[in-house]
Amino acid sequence: MSLSDPIADMLTRIRNAAQNKSKTVTVLNSKVNRGIAEVLQKEGYVTGFDVVEDGRQGLIRVHLKYGPRGEVILSRLDRVSKPGCRVYRGFDDLPRPLQGLGIMIVSTSRGVMSDRACREGKVGGEVLCRVE
Repeated sequence: MSLSDPIADMLTRIRNAAQNKSKTVTVLNSKVNRGIAEVLQKEGYVTGFDVVEDGRQGLIRVHLKYGPRGEVILSRLDRVSKPGCRVYRGFDDLPRPLQGLGIMIVSTSRGVMSDRACREGKVGGEVLCRVE
């Protein structure tokens, strides 16, 4: 099975699992997907993730996080830069979702980072997705 956009596949799997109140979700392993999972963990949207070897490419098992009464933490997860239309921004032009309550995940020359880390490091790049 060939995927033209593995990042969108990962975001869709996480979005669907969060709506179904699943505890974990498995996505395909790649450097960018691992970077996105690390940013989601650092920012507190997921509790953690594990890399599972399956003899091929590997899988990432993402452990989803919910509020104290079971409410969904990830209310919105959208792909911004698509294979047909890439979106690049400098660190001073990065949008602030929900006036700073949400994050943008950016692929930079220093790796995958949140918009806050990009502003601190003064580095821009390709805007991968919006998390609210």
